[in-house]
Amino acid sequence: MESLKRILNISFLYHNGYKISKIAELSKQEITEAVKEKSLDNKEILAINAFKTAMFEFDIQLFNEAYNELKKEKSFSKIFKEVFIPLLKDIGFLWQIGTIDPIHESFISESIKQKIILNIDSKQKKATRDNGYTFVLFLPYEEVHDIGLMFAHYKVVSAGYKTIYLGSSIPMEDLKNLLKHKEEIIFLTYLTLQPQGNKPYNFIKNFIKTTCTDEDCSLWIMGPKAKLLAKEKTPSNISLISSFTSFNDHIKRLKKS
Repeated sequence: MESLKRILNISFLYHNGYKISKIAELSKQEITEAVKEKSLDNKEILAINAFKTAMFEFDIQLFNEAYNELKKEKSFSKIFKEVFIPLLKDIGFLWQIGTIDPIHESFISESIKQKIILNIDSKQKKATRDNGYTFVLFLPYEEVHDIGLMFAHYKVVSAGYKTIYLGSSIPMEDLKNLLKHKEEIIFLTYLTLQPQGNKPYNFIKNFIKTTCTDEDCSLWIMGPKAKLLAKEKTPSNISLISSFTSFNDHIKRLKKS
């Protein structure tokens, strides 16, 4: 575990301008001090390293301490985009090269989900607006990566819209039942692994066939798979959203409509 911490500290210094030859000359204590000094200028990377250390040690208290430090200066949206997203990318890489076990990734992912849920709950308690639209958030069958959808849920709630959060592996044919109970529905999904291959277009065709049979029903598609789709090949009631910046723009336009 100490060797992993040392690797994180060396990586931190390297990405902050230290040459490898210089780092090699430093003692363990000097490396620690250099990290502390540099961290004053780059709190995001320091926080990412703290979260990784918490992951290696399965230390939820350390995770919470690092998170609470960030909260003093950043909104939750900024914490997610500037720290959690880079952290998850780094952890995905560490998992691929065998540096960590799947259980490490599960620990950090679930810890992040807990923070998203707490912030959603806080926003829902303060909600007073009713914008008419109801967002139905779901993941298709066998899609289990739900952090992106959960953060989208937080953003939608923050914008004042009603939501129905269904979670992962939702059968497409079940979605149509909601149209019997709600008007002005916008379906929202986040595609990371599913559908596989060139099947996102089949996913859209199936959605229209089983759920949205008219253009008054809309589907917003987010996630990596959305980037593989071409706007000109999708129906007008399907919105492809490539990033959370684009998502914010969609929300703003919806409010003006």
